[in-house]
Amino acid sequence: MSTADWLGDVLLGASGAAGVEVVVDPSGHAGSSAAAARRLELPPARRACVVLVDGLGLHNLLAAAEVAPALTGAPHRPLQSGFPSTTATNMAALGTGLPGGRTGMLGYTVRNPATGRLLNLISWRDGPEPETWQQQPTIFELMAEQGHLAVSVGPWEFESSPLTRAALRGAEYDAAESLEERVDRTIDVLGEPDVKVVTTYWGDVDKTGHHHGWRSPQWREALAHLDAELARLAAAVPPETLLLVTADHGMVDIPLGESVEFGGPARLDVARNPVLADGVGLVAGEPRICHVHAEPGAAAAVLQAWRAELGERADVRSRDEAIAAGWFGPVEDRFRPVVGDVVAAMRGDIAVFDSRTQTAASLELIGMHGSGTAAERTVPLIRMAG
Repeated sequence: MSTADWLGDVLLGASGAAGVEVVVDPSGHAGSSAAAARRLELPPARRACVVLVDGLGLHNLLAAAEVAPALTGAPHRPLQSGFPSTTATNMAALGTGLPGGRTGMLGYTVRNPATGRLLNLISWRDGPEPETWQQQPTIFELMAEQGHLAVSVGPWEFESSPLTRAALRGAEYDAAESLEERVDRTIDVLGEPDVKVVTTYWGDVDKTGHHHGWRSPQWREALAHLDAELARLAAAVPPETLLLVTADHGMVDIPLGESVEFGGPARLDVARNPVLADGVGLVAGEPRICHVHAEPGAAAAVLQAWRAELGERADVRSRDEAIAAGWFGPVEDRFRPVVGDVVAAMRGDIAVFDSRTQTAASLELIGMHGSGTAAERTVPLIRMAG
C-alpha cells in the first residue's frame, strides 16, 4: 500500500489544505499535513470538513449509485483503509495518520497482554486507559499545540467514549443525534471564524448493513437518506470550505447457510470444530480476521491446522509472516503480542467465529468486514465542496 492512497492521509491532508502544518511521525510513515494534501491533490481552503461514514465502502457505494447521486456524482478517488478493515483500526488511522501497528488498534477485539483476556477496542470494558494503550498524538492534539481549533460532531454517547479518547482526542466535541441534526450542527460550526477543521461521524449505514446486509432495501434506504443530507450540507457550507466524505471500511455479506464461492458452511465455529480449536487459547479479532492466540508451545501446530482446515478460504499466516508482509504497518514491540500467533484473513463469503467468546447476536449479523478483500478495504474519498 502506497502512502498516496490510504485513509490515514485524509484528516492529515485536510488540515494541510486548511493551512495548518503539522508533522506526524517524522521518522517515517505519515509525514506532514502539507505533503498529505499534495498526495491527495486537495485544493487550498479556509477551513475543512471531513465526514466519516461508517461502513461505506467504495464498491458498496458504486453498486448503489442510483440511490446516491450526490455522492457518486462528485469527484471521488479510491483509498485503502488500514488493516484490519475495522472501525477501531481506521478511526485511529484517520485521527493519527498512522497504521494499527503503531497505535495498537489492531482489531474489534484484541488480546490484552497485561491480562491475557479479550479487550474490545470499541467498548473498552475493563481495559487500560485509552491514552495509555494508544499513545501516539492525534492530529487534533498537534493542531491544538499550535492554537488551531478542531471540532468533532457526533452522538452524545461518543463524546468521552474510549474510542474517541484513543483516536480523536484534542478536538472540541459537539453532540447531535439525528443525521439532520448533525448536518445542521456541522453547518453552524463551520461558520465559526476560529474553526479550522471539523469531523462529522455517521454510523447508521454500517449498522444497517450489519443487520440486513448491504444489498438489502434497508441499506439502500439508509444510503439514500445519507446522500440527500450530505447534498444539503454541500450546498450550505461557507465559501472556501473543503468538504470531504470518506469511510473507515467497506462490507461483504456472509450467508447464513452455504458459501456461494466455496460450498459448505459459510460460517465456521471454532468451538464446534476440533481441528480449529486444538491448541487454541483465545480467538480475538472478528469473524473476517482472526487473531488466534495459541496455548504455550502450540503455535506451529495451530498454524498448520488452520492452514489445512481453511485452505483457499483464508490467507493464514504466522505472526512473524503477517508483520513481515506489512499487514499492520510497522509494529511497535509492545504490540507484537497483541497480534495473534496465527492470523487468518478470510477470503470470499466465509466467516470464522468462536461462540465461546462472541455474543449470539453478533453471530447472526449479515454484513461483515475486517479482512483484506477489495470490497472491505477500498473506501472513497469524495470531494463535495472546495
